[in-house]
Amino acid sequence: RTYSGTETEGQLLNSFVQYFGDSLGKKIKRMPLIEETVLPGDSLLTLPVVIIGNGPSGICLSYLLSGYRPYLSPEAIHPNPILHTKLEEARHLSIVDQDLEYLSEGLEGRSSNPVAVLFDTLLHPDADFGYDYPPVLHWKLEQHNYIPHIVLGKGPPGGAWHSMEGSMLTISFGDWMELPGLSFKEWAASKRRNRKSDRVMPEEIACYYKHYVKVMGLQKNFRDNVYITSVSRLYREKDDEGRSHQNEDISTEHLEMEDGQKSLIKRNWEVRGYQRATDGSHVPFCLFAENVALATGTFDSPGRLQVEGEDFPFVLHSMSDFGAAISKGKLRGKADPVLIVGAGLTAADAVLCAYNNNIPVVHVFRRRVTDTSLIFKQLPKKLYPEYHKVYHMMCTQSHTVDSNQHSAYTSFPEHNVLSFKPEMKCVLQSASGLKKILKFSVALVLIGSHPNLFFLKDQGHSIGHHSNQPITCKGNPIEIDPYTYECTKEANLFALGPLVGDNFVRFLKGGALGIARCLAIRQKKKHELIESGDGGGDGVP
Repeated sequence: RTYSGTETEGQLLNSFVQYFGDSLGKKIKRMPLIEETVLPGDSLLTLPVVIIGNGPSGICLSYLLSGYRPYLSPEAIHPNPILHTKLEEARHLSIVDQDLEYLSEGLEGRSSNPVAVLFDTLLHPDADFGYDYPPVLHWKLEQHNYIPHIVLGKGPPGGAWHSMEGSMLTISFGDWMELPGLSFKEWAASKRRNRKSDRVMPEEIACYYKHYVKVMGLQKNFRDNVYITSVSRLYREKDDEGRSHQNEDISTEHLEMEDGQKSLIKRNWEVRGYQRATDGSHVPFCLFAENVALATGTFDSPGRLQVEGEDFPFVLHSMSDFGAAISKGKLRGKADPVLIVGAGLTAADAVLCAYNNNIPVVHVFRRRVTDTSLIFKQLPKKLYPEYHKVYHMMCTQSHTVDSNQHSAYTSFPEHNVLSFKPEMKCVLQSASGLKKILKFSVALVLIGSHPNLFFLKDQGHSIGHHSNQPITCKGNPIEIDPYTYECTKEANLFALGPLVGDNFVRFLKGGALGIARCLAIRQKKKHELIESGDGGGDGVP
């Protein structure tokens, strides 16, 4: 059954409840299944939008799709006079209804996506210059702009923020982590949280996101404990309107065949997965969607060295595993140091964690300490003293300076790990080719993480900037239209957040704006066709 303009929001949401259960507290007895004997054409439900991922990206997109619209505040004056003039030209229109390319022209910021820079400067004017100006926007809930959608996530709303190490401060200010319409400062004050600094704990951010979904009335669109197993295209023969079938291996060329042959047209997306019920059982489901938005982030798969011995149980790849080992006392009294690999902020967090627990550290990383691309070079010392403490140790307590490798901390700049040995030894190689063998108590490899898009064809390798390569946030993000966030290589598939290079929460909100505008335009055109009698929905018939 395809959603149409005549179906009320309540009726559609009742369908959601039928399929996904009223809540996780109530045991789910049935979800939509497709047996091998059932054709996709017998589907009961086709949704306009399915959002995969319930972190800040998915939450923000749900907020806009729920009908919330940003307008220029009556008293607001943006510090950028050119942008303010543009905003004044269409003050009566919401930002979603304006030309985003025109508004973002000429703006510069810390994102390569122009709409991300635009939305950020509207929400945090001149933030990169140290100013704390209020947003120039105010928000209105316009029910008629609601686009039915569902947000699927593995855990509670907030995504990976619920699993981050709780003892560390966030890299961004709390205000930069907030979502539209709910001030983080006001929320923190209402919870009587004593904020000692502008940076906050991940657990506070996770709690804020969970509360945000509730206070904004978005819960009806969210389903937790949901695991996606496949997202695939459906195709249909043009001369056989009564039947549809799936064929993922058909290329674009095959969709335009010669005269006399049957041609195939792309239809909707089929989203399969399962929901984990309260009793631990897996309840499978299958949904159809006109559009799919990928908001999964990049914390699914920790980066690996791909060296011999990396699968030994004493080689860890996450801060949570390291924290668990410390809390269980596994490292207490160990003479050998912890081996930490990586030169990013997570590796620095691990160094601080070990240091604060009186655990000696050997720190291995590939770059020079003078490398300008090191993240520490981009952080002001006054705002991030703990990270600069780590950076200072990286520079001054190198193995070349301190020959005692069992001191509290020893760094090995410009070294690679060649292998891990079963006797808890590691083989390192320097830039000059010199090899060293070190003994350790536990190894912690923290060299970034990558999205796990296993549910897409070829794991999504075909939709990146560099075809046939894994999707990564920095090196190979998903290639999108810069103003709609639609994948350039796959229509009706959208992506936002870290998947398109926007690691910071303050910039991923622009993706939600671009997608919301694109879908709003398409929904409007679709409804106009229905009302004129010239067309109908694009659901599976």
